[in-house]
Amino acid sequence: MTNISHLTILGSTGSIGVSTLDVVARHPERYRVLALTAQSQDNTLFEQCIRFAPRYAVLIDEGAATRLEQRIAGAGLDVEVLCGAAALERVASLPEVDTVMAAIVGAAGLRPTLAAARSGKKILLANKEALVMAGRVFMDLVQEHGATLLPIDSEHNAIFQALPHNYSRHQTDSLTASGVSKILLTASGGPFLNATLSELQQVTPEQACAHPNWAMGRKISVDSATMINKGLEVIEAHWLFNASADAIQVVVHPQSIIHSLVQYVDGSVLAQLGNPDMRTPIAYALAYPERIEAGAEPLDLLKVATLDFVAPDFIRFPGLALAYQALRAGGTAPAVLNAANEIAVAAFLNKQISFLAIPRLIENVLADLPVTAVNTLEDVLSADAAARVVANDLIKSTTYLS
Repeated sequence: MTNISHLTILGSTGSIGVSTLDVVARHPERYRVLALTAQSQDNTLFEQCIRFAPRYAVLIDEGAATRLEQRIAGAGLDVEVLCGAAALERVASLPEVDTVMAAIVGAAGLRPTLAAARSGKKILLANKEALVMAGRVFMDLVQEHGATLLPIDSEHNAIFQALPHNYSRHQTDSLTASGVSKILLTASGGPFLNATLSELQQVTPEQACAHPNWAMGRKISVDSATMINKGLEVIEAHWLFNASADAIQVVVHPQSIIHSLVQYVDGSVLAQLGNPDMRTPIAYALAYPERIEAGAEPLDLLKVATLDFVAPDFIRFPGLALAYQALRAGGTAPAVLNAANEIAVAAFLNKQISFLAIPRLIENVLADLPVTAVNTLEDVLSADAAARVVANDLIKSTTYLS
């Protein structure tokens, strides 16, 4: 008989959270949801509480939490409503929980993800910022407390599947020792793969959020459109797989069928293929090392017919180059990159700055702040806060950002 896994889903109302619950609902004999969390979407969270009957529901927004608490009481549900950032850390650390889906977008997901690592949980990592901002701190906690870390990003999940069984991220020169010469991260290229610079200057938030292959939230959709998302994934791959910047290559693959590849010293290249459906990597991580049905449509290679590959354009998409720059600089540079990007994307979505101003703003923030060492979480949070101040100050002087 299969043991029941008890879950906390951080960010249950977002696209990853919704996909996770879809997979969970297909296997009620295997999974029990103990906690669901969201920023402010109390209506969606209420519907999820009705269906999955968690023990806890957490909202960051106080007004939303009050509304949810009233609706929960009116419906007679046995769900305790909690509010605030500390509650996220609490439900990520519940003794009864063995698996935490870390799917809160942005820096807000850092602390609860670290709390899950401190508690030795099985962490399904969809919040790449935990590694981008605080890679060394996070990975040290994972190793120290015996947590299990499984990547949810389709690219990193694909790499994990294609790596040899004897691979160990904690071993020095682990890729070389495993016979791996290079990691190949695929990128769809987003909605503006073939756009000219003049066309990119006129991009609207609505256009940037219309991804050709994936259904994602607005922030990550913009990140994909600028290819900053792929840059963040390069930094994430560095920490996940103990790979240098030179050992990580980005390959644009518009069909999003090959999710990533691993190249070996003997000339072999192993790839993981599948339709662009996040339920596939979620199901793989949930059941690892077993496999379960995910609800994704099986891949029909005859229908796909053609797989294309091109090199990324660092001129039209400079955010990718900035991420490589931050990775090589190390220390606080990735945290600064991430914070500046979050501020820039929010400003773009609010129509305060143009699409092409996003990487320009990031570049200026990186130039304004010195790179310092990261030894503690406080070092990361200090750099994050400083970058946000600089970025917001630059946005106020929009003479060069418009």
